[in-house]
Amino acid sequence: MSDIDGRILAKTLATGSAMDLAEEKAVPLVKPVLTILYQDEFMVAVDKPAGLFVHRSFMDKDEIYFALQLVRDQIGQYVYPVHRLDRPTSGVLLFALTKAVATKLSEAFANKSSQAEHRPKLDAELAPKFAAQDNIEASGMVKTYYALVRGHLAVPTGFIDHPLKEKLDKLGDKNVSRDKPAQSAQSYYQVKQQVSLPIKVGKFDSVRYSLVEVQPVTGRRHQIRRHLAHLRHPILGDINYGDNKQNPFFIAHFGFKRLMLHAQSLTFNHPVSDKRITISAPFDQQWRQLFTELKWPVI
Repeated sequence: MSDIDGRILAKTLATGSAMDLAEEKAVPLVKPVLTILYQDEFMVAVDKPAGLFVHRSFMDKDEIYFALQLVRDQIGQYVYPVHRLDRPTSGVLLFALTKAVATKLSEAFANKSSQAEHRPKLDAELAPKFAAQDNIEASGMVKTYYALVRGHLAVPTGFIDHPLKEKLDKLGDKNVSRDKPAQSAQSYYQVKQQVSLPIKVGKFDSVRYSLVEVQPVTGRRHQIRRHLAHLRHPILGDINYGDNKQNPFFIAHFGFKRLMLHAQSLTFNHPVSDKRITISAPFDQQWRQLFTELKWPVI
């Protein structure tokens, strides 16, 4: 299901979040049914549409539905969240079905192990430059995202090692110290597609986009969004870190408004069998529309 297709009002409202004040808000007309990507007796994974909160919090007083509630009702049993996706991000969302499994999966998300082989392969000419990174710990829980960003990246494959200050909300985190030092944050990225549209926007004579695969090593809040903005290639539709000229053009040209960030897959060891598995979420209708218009193959 894509962005709760056919189930949202055309009108969008601003969220009451102090952190994401301008993120759009969709009000479902009927109770959404989420696509189950994987289920066994220990865990369940669903395809979370953009615009849906994972669980209730102080910022969602006007929301009706949450992924945790919807999954619980669909499968008829309590579920335990083990990670989160920002409301505007679509893709794979994993829940545990027992407290013990929740603990193991949460540890898998939080812990790092030496699994550098899972990172994207570096171009031969860049390999020496990144050889020193071979000993950097890559997450045993390999998370793969796709983002549509502004511009063409000069380095098509790389490693971002850019510490990030913890993102705090004025209301939800009012008792948390603002003086914490920046936390280490690392992400691998690889450009998959690029395009130039002969359309003038602002001072530029053309619009340039890149489709980027990102595998975050750490899990800081808004890490991918902030890392790509740090490279000066912000994600399209990003209200907090994006381009205030490119975002309106994107909405007008493609006909929809959203953050173009998709959690495409999780690869990890099963918490009980220890067998390594991959759970993937397909690109939704709006992403496929984009691929069609830009003449890119659907990944």
